[in-house]
Amino acid sequence: MTIADILLPDHPLFLAPMEDITDPSFRMVCKANGADFMYTEFISSDGLIRNGNKSVQKLDIYDFERPIGIQLYGHITEAMVEAAIIAEEAKPDLIDINFGCPVKKIANRGAGAGMLRNIPLMIEMTSAIVKSVKLPVTVKTRLGWDEEHKNIEEVAEQLQDVGIKAITIHGRTRAQLYKGTADWTLIGAVKNNPRIKIPVIGNGDINSPVKAREMFDRYGVDGIMIGRAAVGRPWIFRDIRHYLSTGELLPEPTVREKADLALLHFRRSLEYKEGKRAIFEMRRHFSNYFKGLPNFKETRLRLLTCQDEEEIKSIIEETGQKWGDYRSDDKTSVYTI
Repeated sequence: MTIADILLPDHPLFLAPMEDITDPSFRMVCKANGADFMYTEFISSDGLIRNGNKSVQKLDIYDFERPIGIQLYGHITEAMVEAAIIAEEAKPDLIDINFGCPVKKIANRGAGAGMLRNIPLMIEMTSAIVKSVKLPVTVKTRLGWDEEHKNIEEVAEQLQDVGIKAITIHGRTRAQLYKGTADWTLIGAVKNNPRIKIPVIGNGDINSPVKAREMFDRYGVDGIMIGRAAVGRPWIFRDIRHYLSTGELLPEPTVREKADLALLHFRRSLEYKEGKRAIFEMRRHFSNYFKGLPNFKETRLRLLTCQDEEEIKSIIEETGQKWGDYRSDDKTSVYTI
């Protein structure tokens, strides 16, 4: 598969851009586990053109992460164009436009999925960004605003016509937020539309190797994007890739392996962010790294309330030592990092 001149393997696996999650530390562990393409956290165009510290920091990318895209969101075309030009200077491999974020404070002011209520502006903005940068431009969006306005098929054609090089479609409307089940039928309809020549990447509810293979086989998408299912489970990319290649399901990593990975992730997060922020943002990962351990409630509570860096490291190390090779089956793990 290719996006413009970016060569990717067959059936590529994409890490979704997620606010306060897909920072460089998380991208590192996902890349090590087989993610083929990743994105920065989404960046506010208004924050970027005003040189806001948080927005500018999100431009930090590293060679080991490539290929990688910078994702932008906003509701004003001129600001988005200016932000795209600034983002291009950070030398990502592509610029992605977020027309899919359903969060109220973003969508209600017309950005993210809010743009699905103003398709002419969406197309105008996309066209202006494509013309303003030399990098490939891609789009991530949803099926439509609500059940009565699932217009992704015509929207995808219009976006392709103004020059985007790939489209990622989340199989829900904005009204659904993240509730219910993702509907991949319209994603498949876009992919199988003879007018669509650009890659179509499917997103929504991919939480296992079996589900990933099913979506590739049933709908013919060019790639799959994984978001929430990767949080605290970066080995999902390894598991899917192995299953796609061999038809064999790998065992879960041992608790010792998970602890080693959680420690690496945490240490890198501390290098990248101020201590308290790193601690708070790691908590959602910690919950999943050790999910399913019996009688773990007390230790989990300590892990999710502690604010001392060294104590958190000790809790993780103790967990790895205590549980060692414990996992849900007795197959030999091939997990490495």
